[in-house]
Amino acid sequence: MPEARFHIKRFDPKSGVGAHYDEFTVPYEGSLTVLEGLFYVQEHFDGSLCFRYCCRAAVCGSCAMYIDGRYRLACQSNVNHLKGDVIVVEPLPHMPLVKDLVCDMSEFFAKYETIKPWLIRTSQNPEKELPQTPKERLKLDMPVDCILCGACYSSCPSVWTEGDYLGPAALLKAYRFEVDSRDEARRERLPYFDNERGVYRCHTIANCSEACPKELNPTEGIQWLKRAAVRRRLFGRLK
Repeated sequence: MPEARFHIKRFDPKSGVGAHYDEFTVPYEGSLTVLEGLFYVQEHFDGSLCFRYCCRAAVCGSCAMYIDGRYRLACQSNVNHLKGDVIVVEPLPHMPLVKDLVCDMSEFFAKYETIKPWLIRTSQNPEKELPQTPKERLKLDMPVDCILCGACYSSCPSVWTEGDYLGPAALLKAYRFEVDSRDEARRERLPYFDNERGVYRCHTIANCSEACPKELNPTEGIQWLKRAAVRRRLFGRLK
């Protein structure tokens, strides 16, 4: 039976011991995801191991981690597809730690809520649904797939050096509603990203696009928002 060696970064603020790595050997047959390996470690070796998970289908984003030097979803990462004899599992870098592989996402979601990430209508509610043309819907194909895993946020140098920066995830969601033909809050949402803690803090390094486990492109959305903000300042255009 094949075995996978897990090198897991551990940290417990209550123990008084600094961050360190523990190694575990997990046997498996057929295929094994990193998340399944963590469950095995928790159930057979160390019940105190902490990590987040929910859907196990790469939809919720809860199990985003830094695995073998890359941002990945643990439930989506098959051990057979990872190179090397040892699988190194770490929490998202540059994020405050709660314990082991669990990061504190409070600031991440507080910034996300700042841009009002929901559909806003200022006119009278229609009596039936608001149809979209295929061309209008096509604009949403990329941003609607964001699962708020935090990988892009963790990878962004502007987030590391500027605590007030909204970050690529929040700005991608702002872009998602800005290009939605049904949304009518363009003037209302503009001040939240048209400032130094918004789109102008992005230096187009594109770490976010490289880190995204869903292969989205937050950099593209942020550059669109920059152009839209400038056009509105100069010409008063809403598109």
